Amino acid sequence: MNRLYNALQLKRLYQLKQLGFQYVPIIEKRTGAPSTLPNDLKALEQIVSQCHLCPLSKTRTKTVFGEGNPHAKLMFVGEGPGAQEDTTGRPFVGRAGELLTKMIENVLEIPRSEVYIANIVKCRPPNNRVPTPEEAYTCLPYLHKQIELIQPNVIAALGATAYHYMTGEKTGITKVRGEIYEMGTFKLIPTYHPSYLLRNPSAKKEAYQDLLKIKGML
Repeated sequence: MNRLYNALQLKRLYQLKQLGFQYVPIIEKRTGAPSTLPNDLKALEQIVSQCHLCPLSKTRTKTVFGEGNPHAKLMFVGEGPGAQEDTTGRPFVGRAGELLTKMIENVLEIPRSEVYIANIVKCRPPNNRVPTPEEAYTCLPYLHKQIELIQPNVIAALGATAYHYMTGEKTGITKVRGEIYEMGTFKLIPTYHPSYLLRNPSAKKEAYQDLLKIKGML
């Protein structure tokens, strides 16, 4: 319960930071995360690989930090690693990853290597379940640091979980997909997760429209 309380407080501080407030990260220290994360993606990845701050570290095979252009103008954020990602240590390499690659290369007409892809949590939740609030909020400082270092202009939140933890809002993804949210240094656009599109092919048309909107912004 203590960890969850601290994680919720940290979430609130990050929301205030995005609105321009400055603060001393006293509560951040209480989560167990390093009080100062390095200003280097490789060094940050090394810290993530050794992280044992939440229960997911006990069941993971590999951490999945993220990959892509470290100066990408477009970033994709999903929920968490799946089975193949847990094995390879790379994000979106299963069937959903294949679909995401097609979406990037066929609709946006840019190589997958030119965007950056990450997740809310860096370790696979058992049985691909949704991350708990404790797990998500404990891991979010790593994602926020990635965003700070990469400085994307646009972030596509893939699915309800990514949208929820990046905005604090709980509205269903079907109601918010395609909307543009000003998040301080970047614009956020929620859209469907590729896994959802595999289960619901009829939603691909809406996802296509979302990608065209992203393409126009780029």
